Amino acid sequence: MTASIPAYGRTLPTLADVAALAGVSTATADRALNGRPGVRPTTLRRVLQAAKELDYIADVSERMPAGMKPLRLAFLLPSGENSFLGMLGRLVARAQEQFAGFNMRARVEYIEGFRPDLLAQELKRIGREVDGVAFMALEHPLVREAVNLLAERGVPTVALISDIAHSARAAYVGLDNRAAGRTAGYLLARFMGDRPAKVAMIVGSLSYRAHEEREMGFLHLFQELYPAIEVVGLREGHDEEARNYRQTKTLLAQHPDLAGIYNIGGGPEGIGRALREVGRQHDTVFVGHGLTRETRSLLMDGVMDAVLTQNPQATLMDCIAIFANLRAGRAATEGTARPGIEIVLRENLP
Repeated sequence: MTASIPAYGRTLPTLADVAALAGVSTATADRALNGRPGVRPTTLRRVLQAAKELDYIADVSERMPAGMKPLRLAFLLPSGENSFLGMLGRLVARAQEQFAGFNMRARVEYIEGFRPDLLAQELKRIGREVDGVAFMALEHPLVREAVNLLAERGVPTVALISDIAHSARAAYVGLDNRAAGRTAGYLLARFMGDRPAKVAMIVGSLSYRAHEEREMGFLHLFQELYPAIEVVGLREGHDEEARNYRQTKTLLAQHPDLAGIYNIGGGPEGIGRALREVGRQHDTVFVGHGLTRETRSLLMDGVMDAVLTQNPQATLMDCIAIFANLRAGRAATEGTARPGIEIVLRENLP
């Protein structure tokens, strides 16, 4: 059971068409068109020339049937202190020209985080007002029921950042979170060296499947490759600076020899403040998620050692592509690819 947007004919060239004309893979064409790193200048020119020749993206609005109403989209994000989600919301709000190019309109709404009952209510409400919804999912039966209800009404949903299992959502846009957790564990272990040590995790909430999967990947990595490193605790911080500060202070009091911290969610400033207060900011390895103003500052100061992130602009473009695919009767994720895990250190800050 998957919701779809009524098809208007397969009149648009696909990413695969652009890739074939340029003589590259669809993954390379996707990176080139979305401004992602790893594309040689000569390849970029070929892809852009192919896109121009095929009228890919640029003239979508001109080739829509006359009088067709714009597709109404809503992005439903948790409110609070998570800087990466705030940045994504502002990006959506500023991207109206990009949406208009696909004959779409988008709005952003924020709701209290970590409340599956509220999220389910808002999905049902907003689903009566729009043609598609992108949202950060909570793993809960109430949310699953709301997603399935929207699918039955013909309103597709796209899970952002965190997925929801066994539901009728149309697509998921986000990292492979088990791989992200394993990557974080590997970085911590390599930074600390091959020695017995203690590490801890601070999570936003295990109600997010993304955070739960990151935890699982992190734990399995140490069990498989670094059994001498002990994971001594997992604390929930709800992406709040003050709560993360308190959780970190407690961990450091209980384990004065704590060698590493993995921040699975937001609120990194609280962890950094706690480390600074006890003079541990340069000898406790600190790895987290989401390149924001706050994590950039922590990297520059040497408090954080590494940040795992994904490109918010690419996330937005993938959402646009998915809703365009559904409207055109194509498979939801045609021409898209799961975003790669970008590892940012102080020495390679973009």
